Amino acid sequence: MYRMLIATVLAALTFAAQATVDINKASQAELETVKGIGPAMSERILEERKKGPFKDWSDLIVRVKGIGDGNAARFSSAGLTVSGSAYAAAPKDKPAAAPKADAKR
Repeated sequence: MYRMLIATVLAALTFAAQATVDINKASQAELETVKGIGPAMSERILEERKKGPFKDWSDLIVRVKGIGDGNAARFSSAGLTVSGSAYAAAPKDKPAAAPKADAKR
């Protein structure tokens, strides 16, 4: 009986830890449950959100100082969404390799 109760409680806690947090709806406390978002970052997010909701991840990256591609990817994997969408980084174009100059000329 106790094992079943403990298993149920642990399952509920695990589910809560994996819950998604939508940046356009979350309170400061909810934002801070996302790994990597502390009080300073959550305040910057809320200040920018007062100007209008975030349209997508690129809008968030442009408007909030301290959020770049790397942080966006980490926050998304920790459960943060923008209008219900997870972060999907655009593939970066690799620069074409320049031909090597012959060193023995």
